[in-house]
Amino acid sequence: DCAAATAAGTGVFYANNIFTANRNGYQLPDTDVAVIGVLRHVATTFAYNDAIWAKYGSVLGNMGKIADPKTNQPPVVNPLHSREFGPAMTNLGVTATALASRGAHFAICDMATNRIAGVIATAVKSTQPAIYKELVANILPNGHMVAAGVVAVNRAQERGYSMLTAG
Repeated sequence: DCAAATAAGTGVFYANNIFTANRNGYQLPDTDVAVIGVLRHVATTFAYNDAIWAKYGSVLGNMGKIADPKTNQPPVVNPLHSREFGPAMTNLGVTATALASRGAHFAICDMATNRIAGVIATAVKSTQPAIYKELVANILPNGHMVAAGVVAVNRAQERGYSMLTAG
């Protein structure tokens, strides 16, 4: 469960540890481990691919109060989707893309996506529905839009998943 911008990197790190510890400690293949990372509230900004960050990185970076550690400017790539940020954001180079290839899924908050679309639309003088459509079309691999991140956490727990809060 990742709500804060700083929690997103921690969540990716924790999810990677779940896969690695189950493989190393219990000899379970990744296919026998189920991980869902919930990106909600401000952490939802990390649910979109590099094309979105290239286009709207200044708005997304300002929302999460994050900057590229190399340039001190807003990111132009998704810090969770690219090794460009290295350990600063992706905790030892673990990326959301790498997690998706191991079988992790990402629940992406629709309520936050609607809010983010409105903020971007205002900043770039567009419309919220147009930006929303663009965001949804450009989510991370194994990303799934959910009605609300908090509801996704609750529904996952009802189905036997345990919750781990990142940050």
